[in-house]
Amino acid sequence: MPDQPPIEDLARRAAAGDGDALDALLAAIRPEVVRRCGRFLPCREDAEEAAQDVLLQVARKIGTFEGRSRFGTWLYTVVANCCRQKYRELKRRSAEQPAPTVDDLRADPRTTSVIAGSRIDLLEALDRLEREHPLLVEPLVYRDICRLEYAEAAERVGIPLGTFKSRLHEARRQIRPWLAETP
Repeated sequence: MPDQPPIEDLARRAAAGDGDALDALLAAIRPEVVRRCGRFLPCREDAEEAAQDVLLQVARKIGTFEGRSRFGTWLYTVVANCCRQKYRELKRRSAEQPAPTVDDLRADPRTTSVIAGSRIDLLEALDRLEREHPLLVEPLVYRDICRLEYAEAAERVGIPLGTFKSRLHEARRQIRPWLAETP
């Protein structure tokens, strides 16, 4: 989302309790939230569901936005968390469903698209990284997925820049072989 002072202003006013500003903010960010969710989740329907979760979280937690960083940075944290939660939910739901019968077999965009496959691989890798090295997840998400500048990402994580770069390097080193694995 480009830095638009009206969005920043709406976010500050909404955080201060202005209901009209919150409504305007949610309407203004919705298309960008759907687009950002689509970066994480390969299926449009899943991305749209996650976007609804994001908008709900923004409405509930806007009071925690202090305005020290850009609203877009704060929003991307909410997007990343909601998308990762949606992915876990989809994965859990899929594990609970019985195996499809021959009649149920249809092309699933989640498994047929090369782009979708790479996104699912990345979500799997993030899930594994979180289990094995939880401190490495945020640097990777903020820098490589959210594409924040190093300094801004380090500030968001709350660690010194050198520590951030070290964790990012280690995170990349850890997931590289996982992403190269073929099922």
